Amino acid sequence: MKSGFVSLIGRPNAGKSSLLNRIVGEKIAIVSDKPQTTRHRILGVKNYPEGQVVFVDTPGIHRPLHRMNVRMVDTAKETLREVDVVGVVIDASESAGQGLKYLLNLVKDTDAKTALILNKIDLMKKHRLLPVLDQLSKEGDWHAIVPVSALTGDNIDHLEEVLLSALPEGEPLYPPDYLTDQPERTMVAEMIREQVLRLTRDELPFSTAVMLDKWEEEEGQMLRLYLTIFVERDSQKPIVIGRGGEMIKEIGSAARKEVQAFLNRKVFLDIRVAVKEEWRENDRLLDELGVRPKDR
Repeated sequence: MKSGFVSLIGRPNAGKSSLLNRIVGEKIAIVSDKPQTTRHRILGVKNYPEGQVVFVDTPGIHRPLHRMNVRMVDTAKETLREVDVVGVVIDASESAGQGLKYLLNLVKDTDAKTALILNKIDLMKKHRLLPVLDQLSKEGDWHAIVPVSALTGDNIDHLEEVLLSALPEGEPLYPPDYLTDQPERTMVAEMIREQVLRLTRDELPFSTAVMLDKWEEEEGQMLRLYLTIFVERDSQKPIVIGRGGEMIKEIGSAARKEVQAFLNRKVFLDIRVAVKEEWRENDRLLDELGVRPKDR
């Protein structure tokens, strides 16, 4: 039997969360075309006849400009010292730059086995992919290089075989029915944030957060959830609310469908919008949002 931890690490928007969801077969991490969507570490467990893999989705490696982002990047870096295998997820369709160079240099210092995962191959013709494979093969001592598409599922089975085979021998680390370490309340708040990311303009994603304030449950009654969407400036609040409240209604309607499917019950969402200036620098609020510093 094989068992161990595999970290998925990469630049923002490389598709790490989509890859995690595809592998475990459940949506446990929100996804968006906006970078820096993932803000904390997410565990996803997959069982196989030959063993168990504990996948660790991490925030994207980027240049941090706020205290929140420092915590996010520290969380990703910390996994390099804690896992058995590091899966370096790269958007194969993206041009190489200084950010990619920094990422590749970063993973060279880990003692874990490293696998290069070239994602989004569905966006590339084969003749364009081969030179990228050739170039990146020279950039590290890779245990394996696997091109995949998290969107279509292309070559995911092979990737899972490669990662499982790279793990040490051992008994399963979690029970067979264990899927993720994410509490229901955290996942619900993230589902609302996912709709904010999907429906609002580009200037908002980095400066919004969602907190679940109250979980009101009565036997035989509809579950009532009270949430707050935080923005940083007064000018951002009307964008989230929309003219006549249309935007917040659309966010709530879309989120309610996701939450009800996830919890398998009827849900009432009470969502308000609050201005919290410089919340990304607020240690207490970051703690409450689950964006933990590396020493916790």
